[in-house]
Amino acid sequence: MSYTALPRTGPAPALRGRIGTGFSPVPHRYRLYLSAGCPRSRQVTAALALLGIEDSVRATVLGDDTAAPGHTELRLAYEAAGHHFDGTPTVPALVDTWSGRVVCDHAPDILDDLRFLASHPAFRTGS
Repeated sequence: MSYTALPRTGPAPALRGRIGTGFSPVPHRYRLYLSAGCPRSRQVTAALALLGIEDSVRATVLGDDTAAPGHTELRLAYEAAGHHFDGTPTVPALVDTWSGRVVCDHAPDILDDLRFLASHPAFRTGS
């Protein structure tokens, strides 16, 4: 008996992993993918600066050229997070660099996770 995947009939599911629940709060483990023209990305960028963790959580600002390396890396992270991901990668996206997969692409959760990281002892020791 063979299995045939059915085409998706709705939007791709949101990726809603959380740091502290399955993803450890470790400095330099996470990368944010952002877009300069995206209001939610600007909000995340401001939070990184206000929380003082921009050296521990790297950010890549994507340009318009979807063939650029940052876009390719983000696409691969989405594919690693969801087998046969056929949706459109969105920003902001928080990626676990250890596993190479997207943790979360929901801006309010990302902001909460950044606050969690900033309050974690590993991030307060001058990482």
